[in-house]
Amino acid sequence: MADGPMLRRPPVLVLLCILAVATGLLLSPMACPGAPGGGGGGVDETPDGSPPDTGPQADEDAGGNPPQDSDAGLDAGSDSGVPIPTVPYGLDVRPANPTCVAPARPPEATGVALQRAFPKLTFTQPLLALQAPGDNSRVYVVEKEGRIRVFANEADPASSSLVLDISARVNSVHDETGLLSLAFHPRFASNGEVFLFYSHEESGGQLYSYISRFRSTDGGATLDPRSEELVLKVEKPYSYHNGGNMAFGRDGYLYIGLGDGGGRLDPNHTSQDPQQLLGKMLRLDVDGARPYAIPASNPFAKGGGKKEIYALGFRNPWRWSFDRRTGALWLGDVGEKRFEEINRVVLGGNYGWSVLEGTACVRGPTCNTQGLTPPVAVYGRDEGVSVTGGYVYRGTSVPALVGQYVFGDFGTGRIWTLPGDATPGGGAKPKNVLSTSLNISSFAELNDGELLVVDFGGGGLHRLVPEKATPGGSFPALLSATGCVDAKDATKPSGGLIPYAVNAPLWSDSADKERFLAVPDGKTVTADADGVLELPPGSVSVKTFLIQGRRVETRLFMHHPDGSWAGYSYEWNDAGTDAVLLTTGKVKQVAGRMWTFPSRAECMQCHNATAGHVLGLELAQLNGDFVYPGDRRANQLVTLEHIGVLTLPGAVETLPRLATYDGAASPEEKARSYLHANCAMCHRPSGLGRGTADLRISTPLARAGICDAPPELGDMGVPGARLVSPGHPGSSLVSLRMHVRDGFQMPPLATREVDPGGTALVDAWIASLARCPESH
Repeated sequence: MADGPMLRRPPVLVLLCILAVATGLLLSPMACPGAPGGGGGGVDETPDGSPPDTGPQADEDAGGNPPQDSDAGLDAGSDSGVPIPTVPYGLDVRPANPTCVAPARPPEATGVALQRAFPKLTFTQPLLALQAPGDNSRVYVVEKEGRIRVFANEADPASSSLVLDISARVNSVHDETGLLSLAFHPRFASNGEVFLFYSHEESGGQLYSYISRFRSTDGGATLDPRSEELVLKVEKPYSYHNGGNMAFGRDGYLYIGLGDGGGRLDPNHTSQDPQQLLGKMLRLDVDGARPYAIPASNPFAKGGGKKEIYALGFRNPWRWSFDRRTGALWLGDVGEKRFEEINRVVLGGNYGWSVLEGTACVRGPTCNTQGLTPPVAVYGRDEGVSVTGGYVYRGTSVPALVGQYVFGDFGTGRIWTLPGDATPGGGAKPKNVLSTSLNISSFAELNDGELLVVDFGGGGLHRLVPEKATPGGSFPALLSATGCVDAKDATKPSGGLIPYAVNAPLWSDSADKERFLAVPDGKTVTADADGVLELPPGSVSVKTFLIQGRRVETRLFMHHPDGSWAGYSYEWNDAGTDAVLLTTGKVKQVAGRMWTFPSRAECMQCHNATAGHVLGLELAQLNGDFVYPGDRRANQLVTLEHIGVLTLPGAVETLPRLATYDGAASPEEKARSYLHANCAMCHRPSGLGRGTADLRISTPLARAGICDAPPELGDMGVPGARLVSPGHPGSSLVSLRMHVRDGFQMPPLATREVDPGGTALVDAWIASLARCPESH
């Protein structure tokens, strides 16, 4: 890109020279953003929300000021005014790092642990795992793209085999479409029947949810793709909120969970409409007739609504199950913006959406809740973003889980329990038993009652096991005890840390930042196919936030020895001498502004598996010059390779590079770099961001799903709004959501203040667009 050199001043040099003003470099892009306004503190601020089409303020527009971040801008000379020389390498040797090494995760003392199962097996976007009735010898895995695989239920099977491939029939291009579920007929051993739920696109591009019957003629080794019988198809107005789970109940009937079809706040009110199947639990008798019969006890079997309905009032029921001992139906329903909920579903029940989200009214402060069944439990956005329903544990291996309903969150990887006898509206509170870095797409109940956890992002299966005593001491309660700072002066990094900067910083409400990376001695870093650095276990990134020169927070993002990731926040004391580990998120007033310390769950919402966990530590962010201690200006990638920390996939000149916000790049390059750094961790294929936008800079605009794309989640009251409307920032939701700090704000977690420089960059780019590019 036509971009000026990137120069930064490391805080190490600042300290050595006893400078009065830090240039505020070093932002560990892996550090987690804070929560949105109101999270934990109840403070609501009114930002500058001037309409983008009226143009930014004059000084922003005329001067083209970059986003306000300490990393932005160029530092063309040393403190004496002498230009800093360019040298081949910023460091001659790799610093020894005996102290800043990620320890074992803090013990949660819940009696529950997670262990990788079948370690030689990795699947492609697995959504479900299960066993056939009465067959303990095999485990089946459903992959999103349309394949089913099977492997021997042994300690360490070497491979899996293909059972069925209907990827040519399955639309899996959207985040929530694909082959979503499989249910074995209770008499599978004799009739060979299974039922599949998948997304199918018919002529003209219309999406449907298909429920089809398939058969096996070889005892379950394969399914015959030619045996498909369509049982039911449901037209979809949008690509998401499909539901997708199926299971047979004790009554022998097939239960099917359907989402509300999509759109913000259920715009067509489908969930409460008994004349529509969307937003419902269905119950079919697949043995009584072809394609199915209606059970006589279904609520609307004799009229008044769709006969297939068993219960109603769901938004997106993502994974549900029957308690094998009691028959109770437990369901996780994904929330809109406020609450995730767990329900116990009974015949004819109405579970509230879209009158209620959890226990809160959806369309105003009050609402009519008569006839609605409250959830068993809810949790908020400070704990997770997308519930994954699980099972009441009826195994024997994990005593702490016996009789408990086990469920999790796709976005944060947390796993909770509820009492297995908890009732709707009874006040049960979820108990956190595990914090993981998995994208939990499902839990799997094996025939013996033991539970597996299905990791969508990593492709592995994990087993819930009893917790064992962890050797070693407790997790450091003080920053000075972490080994990542000087034990005698916590404001200084330990000797093994490597300073770095990024080309396109994350907006953090104008805070200055310091960034460092620590890699265990003898280990090296590589880059994946997307250019994201793959840090070895034991690695730590360190980011400190400063407001008006005062240290406020230091965040450590750690790759633990077991392969998991987690973020930890340390709050600096008023004297600025040390920082204390926080166990929960909090909000605090600092220098006249509110500062949010994120919870560990909020950290993982952005540092998710789909984004590679690390944010900013990627080739395109680090491909630029940095001023190392001793006034040595050099390319960061070249330096890291020279000292043996990083193995590059090619010559640095051939590697990607994000534009700096104040460089000579085009408006599009700057704006796309900003969106990549601030939004693409969620808005990417299979990411946590809702909708179809892919804001990675590697995705051409023509295929990013934003240019002239109509909104799927509300138009903010702007008629004719598009995600990006060429030439018109004022009708472009990408811009409009950056200009507010409310329920529509974007990013939803990272900030309490509007970024004037960032909005100016994005608005200038949109205004410069004459038309959308053609897709080739």
